[in-house]
Amino acid sequence: MFGKNIQVRVIITAVVLLLAIFFLIPSLTDNLPEFWKKNLPTDKLHLGLDLQGGMHLVLEVQAAKAVESSVERLTNDLKDLLMTKRVRFRELERTGDNAIRITLADKDAVNMFLKVIDEQYPYLETKSSESSGEMETYHLAINQKQVETIEKSAIEQSLETIRNRIDQFGVSEPEIIPEGKDRIVVQLPGVRDPQRAINLIGKTALLEFKMVDDEHNLDEALRGNIPTGDIVLYGDKVDNQTGAKRKIPYLLKEKTLLTGQSLENAKVAISNRFGEAYVAIKFDAQGARDFDRITGENVKKRLAIVLDGVVHSAPVIQERISGGNAQITGSFTTEEARDLAIVLRAGALPAPVLILEQRTVGPSLGQDSIEKGFLSMIIGSILVFGFMVVYYKYSGIVADCALILNVILLMGALAAFKATLTLPGIAGIVLTTGMAVDANVLIYERIREELRLGKSTRAAIEAGYGRAFLTIIDTHVTNLIGAAVLFQFGTGAVKGFAVTLTLGIIISLFTTVFATRIVFDYFIWYRKITSVSV
Repeated sequence: MFGKNIQVRVIITAVVLLLAIFFLIPSLTDNLPEFWKKNLPTDKLHLGLDLQGGMHLVLEVQAAKAVESSVERLTNDLKDLLMTKRVRFRELERTGDNAIRITLADKDAVNMFLKVIDEQYPYLETKSSESSGEMETYHLAINQKQVETIEKSAIEQSLETIRNRIDQFGVSEPEIIPEGKDRIVVQLPGVRDPQRAINLIGKTALLEFKMVDDEHNLDEALRGNIPTGDIVLYGDKVDNQTGAKRKIPYLLKEKTLLTGQSLENAKVAISNRFGEAYVAIKFDAQGARDFDRITGENVKKRLAIVLDGVVHSAPVIQERISGGNAQITGSFTTEEARDLAIVLRAGALPAPVLILEQRTVGPSLGQDSIEKGFLSMIIGSILVFGFMVVYYKYSGIVADCALILNVILLMGALAAFKATLTLPGIAGIVLTTGMAVDANVLIYERIREELRLGKSTRAAIEAGYGRAFLTIIDTHVTNLIGAAVLFQFGTGAVKGFAVTLTLGIIISLFTTVFATRIVFDYFIWYRKITSVSV
């Protein structure tokens, strides 16, 4: 019978309790033995932003810029393809409304161009066309479906890139979630250097390699006479004595020869000669081949390394560089070089991000939240404990012991699953405590009814647990479904509440139905009691 396997149930309960304490120990003390630190879990209970302090950011991904970049790349690809196919055109450029304007030389060129568009770029639509003698000008634009695809991809890629950067930054338990159509909410518990985090998250990190145009006059370009196919970009030069920065202009070829998409790794290194930090980069196999070809074709010419439109260096290529290794220098501090390496490893953002909201929660506010949260939990628990003892006497004490066990197991489960405890999570703990008491009330009231019907104590307890069980399961499963919905569709604090509520529901079933039954069965089978206090 169920009442005779008490020893097995005691062992199960003891094992579960010891496991909870095992995962809680790192949160209770910092003085862990060396063997524990080396071989056993040392993660503490993670506290959320509202308890620990940190940063809350709301970012807006400027997806329209991703569309612009896509049209720009498409324009360059189309230009190269038409030249390869020997399609004669006079002009090909992206216009300000994200359209492409092309002027073709004659009818044959028009026919060949339309065939190329139909075969290679089916998402390009002709908005208008105009004739001028033999020449034909077309205005093209990508269709709306492709625009939506690009924007959606930009949001998803931005989310993943920001997550990778923050993971490498070393923030424990960050919360990075999409919100609405083009926004991302970032919560960074424990961050003490907000500006560094903002710089790390918001940097687009578009790395490009472009040739310096030393054949044309830079001064003429600065006066507005920029040669076709060239651009003017600036870099910063730092005075080693005063630390002052000044802008240095560069006349570069507009065409990008290589981008950061070909990077395999980026890490901080220190120059043996000057003791300055720089970023050592390594290209993947294809990038290494491209870099080998680029440097081989441009010996004694300058290659500019451009990050987010800023020239960091423009060294002279002394010889062909094989192996796919390069350096980015620029008077970095070690911390700046480390952050640059992080963003390069994580990849460039497909579009710039705009910080719409920034809030910093100080540690004092976090501590205040912790104290008030736990105070509310303690006061609520004391009131519940007192009610159960007054109303159910000795059986109320059993229920109170189950509640204490419930809280220990719940905190242990949060630590074991590396969940984050938030202020709403504390509210979830208080709620599950009330639910556990509610289940005990159902059982005790059922036992009372059975005793009124004249049944023996053993039979009343058997019937009380048995008949209340289905009702308890119904209520807990209903709450579990609600918690699952909150977790699936909620964000931030709502998820923290859902996590503690879910774990609390499962654990309260164990403590209410399984653990308390052990006490009653022990007194019935071993102590042979003939009455029960309910």
